[in-house]
Amino acid sequence: MKDFTTVVGLLLGLVAIVGGFVVEGGHPLSLLQFGAFLIVFGGTFAALFVQTPWPIFVDALKMLGWLFRTPVSDPEEWIAKAVEWGRTARREGLLALEIKIASETDPFVRKGLQLLVDGIEPERLREVLTTELEVLDEQFKVRAKVWESAGGYAPTIGIIGAVLGLIHVMENLADPGQLGSGIAVAFVATIYGVYSANLLYIPISKKLLTYAAELILTRQMLVEGFVGIASGDNPRLVEGMMRSFLPGSEPEADSGSGATG
Repeated sequence: MKDFTTVVGLLLGLVAIVGGFVVEGGHPLSLLQFGAFLIVFGGTFAALFVQTPWPIFVDALKMLGWLFRTPVSDPEEWIAKAVEWGRTARREGLLALEIKIASETDPFVRKGLQLLVDGIEPERLREVLTTELEVLDEQFKVRAKVWESAGGYAPTIGIIGAVLGLIHVMENLADPGQLGSGIAVAFVATIYGVYSANLLYIPISKKLLTYAAELILTRQMLVEGFVGIASGDNPRLVEGMMRSFLPGSEPEADSGSGATG
């Protein structure tokens, strides 16, 4: 599913900052300073390279695709599939699920189905899949926090750019023609650093963490489905257990509780 909120947010932030600057009488081209851009963005990524092992950095770059296309599938689709798998298992046995494996592209789902076909005990199945989810959750957090770190570095690099601009100003006090460019780099570098941190890197990190949490929750729902199927539970019960993970779901009241004879 495509997500347009990222593009809308980035554009709205840019329009708000530049628009406000123009309203105050500024010229938008004065915000375009290649020297400041090079210092802030180059310095920020240099810090990330020092901090982050290359494979993790590459994975963090790949995660940026989530900003435009959510990795979370429709939970209703998985619930429907789990109910179907449960009915097949009750009618024909767990081995009948082997034919379903080839049609699934999600490695986690394929593994869950394979464990069912292999006849793994329900609690052991839960243990295996839960451990995999814990590892995956930690990997997601490490990758997403690369961008959170960028949000911490950028303002500081912006200050470095401002200081460098002021050094340029001090070196050319005798030449008034050189003062304007140095001062511009100083202030624009600060803007680039603060802007990129608060309207780019940190929001990106938070959104990736939100998607990661949703993805893990969906897979935890699948774990309950797999365990229910392995236990031979009625597909209706499997569906009810999985629906308890959906937002706003409430456990159904026991219609027989408190009844008197």
